[in-house]
Amino acid sequence: MQRDTLVEGQVAAPRTVVAIAHGRRCPAWLSGRRLAGLAAACMLALGLDAAEPVRAADAPNELRVIAHSNITMLDPIWTTAYLTRNFGYMVYDTLFGTDAEGRIQPQMVQDWTVSADGLTWTFTLREGLKFHDGEPVTSADVIMSLRRWASRDTLGGLLEQSLDHYDILDDRTFQLVLAQPFGMVLEALGKPSSNVPFIMPERVARTPGDQQIREAIGSGPYRFVESEFRPGESVLFVRNEDYVPRDEPPSGTAGGKQVYVDQVRWLIIRDPQTQLNALLNGEADILEQPAFEQYPVLAADPDIEIVNAQPAGLQYSMRFNFKHPPFDNPEIRRAAMLALGQEQFLKTQVGIADYYRFCTSMFPCGTPFASEQTGGYTGRADPAAARALLEKAGYQGEPVVLLQPTDLSHINKLPLVARQQLERAGFKVDLQSMDWQTLVSRRARQDAPAQGGWNLFLTAWVAEDILNPLTMAMMNARGDQGWFGWQDDPELERIKREFARATTDADKKQWAERAQLRAFETASHVPLGQYIVPPAVRKGVTGIVPAGAQVYWNIRKDPQGE
Repeated sequence: MQRDTLVEGQVAAPRTVVAIAHGRRCPAWLSGRRLAGLAAACMLALGLDAAEPVRAADAPNELRVIAHSNITMLDPIWTTAYLTRNFGYMVYDTLFGTDAEGRIQPQMVQDWTVSADGLTWTFTLREGLKFHDGEPVTSADVIMSLRRWASRDTLGGLLEQSLDHYDILDDRTFQLVLAQPFGMVLEALGKPSSNVPFIMPERVARTPGDQQIREAIGSGPYRFVESEFRPGESVLFVRNEDYVPRDEPPSGTAGGKQVYVDQVRWLIIRDPQTQLNALLNGEADILEQPAFEQYPVLAADPDIEIVNAQPAGLQYSMRFNFKHPPFDNPEIRRAAMLALGQEQFLKTQVGIADYYRFCTSMFPCGTPFASEQTGGYTGRADPAAARALLEKAGYQGEPVVLLQPTDLSHINKLPLVARQQLERAGFKVDLQSMDWQTLVSRRARQDAPAQGGWNLFLTAWVAEDILNPLTMAMMNARGDQGWFGWQDDPELERIKREFARATTDADKKQWAERAQLRAFETASHVPLGQYIVPPAVRKGVTGIVPAGAQVYWNIRKDPQGE
């Protein structure tokens, strides 16, 4: 398990250790008056005297967030997992951000220029930027961070392919010198979601992209307190007193990242009912992703507000493993695509009509590159046609390993629907259940399914991740260099390069449509509809910034709300 290094001089928050027999204990974050209910429940479950007092006081003005999953991987370049991305926004900073209108805005960058031929981009960093270990942020840190990011990210990889070289002009000034035009330089550097080009110290960023970093040292608005990190329990961040926000108001992942609380604690509570109770009882301030069936209860509580912090929404999708049978066969992938119908997924998993939307486009409906040109994909289940194609393709009845996350309440029912629809079409499905962090680890394995690998998994993407062919990880068709599933399709990569070179909106639209048609032709993945999952927030907590990620700056917490 990855463990990161505590910054020297960093002071851990007060903790209470609730000691119990045989080495068992209740989580230490269950300390203080406001958590008495959860503490008592934990102690009772473990056979302790629930009347035993929990004496340590809460840290002053602590924002408590029930995170949407457990977190064990802390490297936001190595994985696209969203909680790890959110961790990145707490700890690291970015050269540029994306505002609420989708415009790229400077963040760590003070100013920049572009040569007349569009090939030389010169950037100057803001003064006073420094990492949590006290070292200044330099051009060398930036360039090494960009190189590592480009080794993992679709858009970053295409930018790297268009580069001739980097130049360091001085500690705060650097250049990207292109070998050929690239129409999305700033869009790449200001990418709001996975993988985000977070800036790390050069010594950390030298870690190869296929290995996880060992230190969480950034220059962002919060410091990660490694000594308080309890996977499966809690993650603690304290305000970075040395951080100097920009002057602009916050907007998306851009603007001033003002911190108005002393610290933020992510609570890892896996049971949805316990999550709900913690919020309703005032033992948490934000429930990041409520279960869909909980929204009526939350909406009826006068102390709770529903805040749509990701207005562009998310898209469900199914991903194939291209390396192993049977989905190394494109006809069998297309048969699976024919077997799946969006309506049942959306009704079963979401169930609230106002919270979901049927959409066959791989690019989210309502966004610039959304297209009805889907190569025959209708989003309607056709088991008879799927069965016929499956037989024609020579499927031999081998089981397909379908991974199911048990602890993500907005995804966990999807594999059950998928199994039902695939079996109706003639597939034999081996459903294997695990928590989300285990699934995230397992999907990175290229082993055969029978040796601990996989054939299928379902996931969700925020709209900001899939707006175009270059940001969509599932259109990364570079084989072993690509995203989990490892599609190898030079033609799709060629189309993406043409999209990257396009300089007009019309040309970009044309090439985006071609990329979508190619992705449907090769069955890169199956889009399964759009939805929203707004967080629930206790009154007295204000300033949540709608963005392409969950971000926790600009938030004020009224101490009287405790």
